[in-house]
Amino acid sequence: MSAPFDLGEYILRHTQDSRQWHLPFLPPVQLPLFLSLHGLMLIIAASFLIALFCLIYDKKTRVPRRFTNLLELMIIFIRDEIAVKNLGEEDGRRMTPFLCTLFFFILTLNLMGMIPIFSTATANPNVTAALAFFTLCFMVFGTLYKSGFKGLQKALVPAGVPKVILIILVPVEFFGIFIKTGALTIRLFANMLAGHMVILSMLGLVLLLGLVALPSILLAVSIGILETFIAFLQAYIFTLLTAVFIGQMYHPEH
Repeated sequence: MSAPFDLGEYILRHTQDSRQWHLPFLPPVQLPLFLSLHGLMLIIAASFLIALFCLIYDKKTRVPRRFTNLLELMIIFIRDEIAVKNLGEEDGRRMTPFLCTLFFFILTLNLMGMIPIFSTATANPNVTAALAFFTLCFMVFGTLYKSGFKGLQKALVPAGVPKVILIILVPVEFFGIFIKTGALTIRLFANMLAGHMVILSMLGLVLLLGLVALPSILLAVSIGILETFIAFLQAYIFTLLTAVFIGQMYHPEH
């Protein structure tokens, strides 16, 4: 007699990090000790983006065509609507490469999670925390590099505020830097994890209940389409908030 299907174990196996890569119709692939499944997804995503922009992205043509035109459109949008608007002309153009890297890397990881043979690395809080850590570094060390300790002081000590209020406001501003980083971490991680758990739950009902639960496949497909949109949305929100938070540190007077 076969063991009953464990829906909870099925969902956890597809959302948690592990040392095994489960491929359809194949036995699990055991990963080396120095590499986890989500670590492998990061390497695959980075390799794909390097190949995309070094081999497929055509920089020789003066007028972008086809896929290059789409990439140019997204890059210009990030530069003009996210970077420049929140960081100013000079700092915005300087930060555009970082923001573009952040956007395309998160988007690639999110979309990879929609493909059955891959796993969703952005559903891992360690991954999203590492991404948010780069934002934190630019917020603190970028401000120090740009304006020195006086610039950091201006960001933490608002001008024109009574000294009595500063006793409360300065600690709030200081801890706010880390709270913003934590918000970036949780927002991306929670949204990607929740969406995939819902889809896997719908599909798991078919394995658990049989043909009676077939309509749940249509629901899973609908949620999958929505999750594809969310993959783009979360990459955009993470990039936008990163630009906003860095801009608040670079230009506290605004």
